[in-house]
Amino acid sequence: MNLLRSPYLSPDHLEWQDTLRRWVAREITPFVNDWDEAGEFPRDLYLKAAEIGLLGLGYPEAYGGIPADRFMAMIAGRELARCGAGGVPASLLSHTIGAPPILKAGSDALKARVLPGILAGEKISALAITEPNGGSDVASIRTKARREGDHYVVSGEKTFITSGMRADYYTVAVRTGGPGRDGISLMVIEAGSPGFARTPLKKMGWWASDTATLHFDEVRVPVANLIGEEGSAFRTIMLNFNDERISLATTACAFARVCVDEAAAYARERTTFGKPLSGHQVIRHKLVDMAQRVEVTEAFIERLVWALEAGDNPVAQICMAKNQATQTMAYCASEAVQIFGGAGYMRGAAVERIYREVKVNAIGGGAEEIMKDLASRQMGL
Repeated sequence: MNLLRSPYLSPDHLEWQDTLRRWVAREITPFVNDWDEAGEFPRDLYLKAAEIGLLGLGYPEAYGGIPADRFMAMIAGRELARCGAGGVPASLLSHTIGAPPILKAGSDALKARVLPGILAGEKISALAITEPNGGSDVASIRTKARREGDHYVVSGEKTFITSGMRADYYTVAVRTGGPGRDGISLMVIEAGSPGFARTPLKKMGWWASDTATLHFDEVRVPVANLIGEEGSAFRTIMLNFNDERISLATTACAFARVCVDEAAAYARERTTFGKPLSGHQVIRHKLVDMAQRVEVTEAFIERLVWALEAGDNPVAQICMAKNQATQTMAYCASEAVQIFGGAGYMRGAAVERIYREVKVNAIGGGAEEIMKDLASRQMGL
């Protein structure tokens, strides 16, 4: 399908897009089936991603980063989705939700100690907010951290944590104060700390992404690992959610685009009743309906990225864009499997994998219902 030229993308953006597209085609796509079945991908992929600048996007050069605008990150999400396996970019880029709070609110010493290794691909960063009793209701988290001298002692559990089994640094939300949002703090907890254990989880999709429940049993964490001031984490977490939701919207729409491309290619090749599937009007109409939704959603996301670059904070629209994108992904994945027929139900087909991964996008970062409720509040309803 011929793509419209975006008014937001410069020659530098397009050069980055071309570089990353070739890298994904060489380093990821040929291996995703094996990685998905294995439930992991090689750790050296982080080093390779760092070499081309993928991990350092938007971070200061002082920590090994590469200054970049949000459109560079948007392009990264789109191009990584071309591999057709959501679990790979989910874990490969788990630092995009784990490290920003450190950059924005951490002490200079903490940033200097932690960020260079993450951006070099030598260390893995994860975010740990969700607990067994709830996820989006951050103000109600139960994991506690009490101060003892120059350490905090942490007890509690986190679950559904991306890169949970092999991360080195965990950005963890804990309760250091009383009830409600003012009692929430963030701190970095390092793998291997005594009393810190991890249990792997099996999922419907995103198989290549290691996911875990984290257990903290009187884990001692240096006070130097506190991110910002005690009780100041709620706003940091909310801003982090906004960035995560834009990222999820971008990749969900990009996976929908993969479904369109895969289904269109299959429809041209597959012959039924003496002609290609694409020769049947009902199939052509399905493909047009799919492409229409993708085009609209991409335009919405690009406008939001532009607004964020301009300094706006369109929370309601971010929530709506996430829902728009995940609903587009759900529609396109379902129609693509239908066009593939029996072949679309077989493991190894990109559309089968994407179909299984629809729900994690509609739930992660805030479920559709939470997004609607938050958007309605922002609209004064």
